Amino acid sequence: MGKNKLKKFADMDILPNVFQCSMKEMEAENAVVKMAGHWRENYFRNANPLVLELGCGHGDYTVGLAVQYPEKNFIGVDIKGARMWHGARQAFDAGMSNVAFLRTNIELLPRFFMSDEVDEIWITFPDPQMKKVTKRLTSTWFMQRYQQLLRPAGLIHLKTDSPFLYTYTRAMLQENNYPVISDTDNLYADMLPQGGLTQQQTENLHNARALQTHYEKQWLDRGLTIKYLCWSLVPKTAWEEPDIEIEKDTYRSYGRNYQVSK
Repeated sequence: MGKNKLKKFADMDILPNVFQCSMKEMEAENAVVKMAGHWRENYFRNANPLVLELGCGHGDYTVGLAVQYPEKNFIGVDIKGARMWHGARQAFDAGMSNVAFLRTNIELLPRFFMSDEVDEIWITFPDPQMKKVTKRLTSTWFMQRYQQLLRPAGLIHLKTDSPFLYTYTRAMLQENNYPVISDTDNLYADMLPQGGLTQQQTENLHNARALQTHYEKQWLDRGLTIKYLCWSLVPKTAWEEPDIEIEKDTYRSYGRNYQVSK
């Protein structure tokens, strides 16, 4: 392991806006787990809406959302600490009080948040996981877990370059009768549908277009379209996976050091 990565890990241990612990520590019921139900009270010290970004990577989108919406609290979630360090350090150096980072596996979220504690979830450019459905962050397997912490009718946003994941998610929503608030297969098209949009739909589309991640800029640079879905997670007791054949994506991501065209 390189010295730079070791330095980042050491920094993560002392940054006050970072919460992390091992599986062993969680089983021992440490302080991070005890934050469940008390994020607003014990960390943010306000009653503002709580928003999660799942698979936040370097945290640029989490920080961007927190800058754009100071009246909301944001927590970026990822398992890769060396990546998350960038956003955590940026937020700390900027003195931002409405953003934090949680280093853990996404499937463990119900251990960190109580029922109805979360108001919204953003899922930005996740691995489409074309081989195993239970690993897809928009699968019914994850919907069951999100329901444990998201308030009734709370919103979930998906931004993706993947035609596979977009098609799968739309089918999953239809199969389970989740109300779709916003849906576009080309978020940055010159003409988005205007007529008949509700205030919520208009706001969602504006929010989704307002910020771009590093990888999102890669996809746009390659001429790919960005897909966006927003739906309401109405409470359910049973879920059904869609039984459809979906064409696999045929392209791969560039590395982090890829330079986007100006």
